[in-house]
Amino acid sequence: MSLFLFLTVVQALVGAGLVGVVLAQRSEGGGLGVGGSPSGLMSARGAADFMTRATTILATIFVILSIALAAVSVETTSGGDVDTSLDRSLPINDPLAPAAGDSVAPAPVESAAPASDDPLAGAASE
Repeated sequence: MSLFLFLTVVQALVGAGLVGVVLAQRSEGGGLGVGGSPSGLMSARGAADFMTRATTILATIFVILSIALAAVSVETTSGGDVDTSLDRSLPINDPLAPAAGDSVAPAPVESAAPASDDPLAGAASE
């Protein structure tokens, strides 16, 4: 199993845990420390709260894993071949295609007469 795949699975698990911990926290009003009680966020009780510590630890691990995944993905995907199958400036290796510089007139289109034994051919005129 590659390191990139392993780190991606760990990143997904940490992300799911982070979402769960954040959703399980009690809402105190005043998001981002704005409003609410002034002693709630910075008090000893608020800093020592298990959910706050779990959120901090999981968020730190999430950021570190994101940086590690970015570094590993650069190593694994750098220097690849470029697919030029859709590049129209390159010559096509089609034996039926006219060579460069040849002028070929388009073939005339033959008009097909309706078949006489077609049961629906006369249905439009009735």
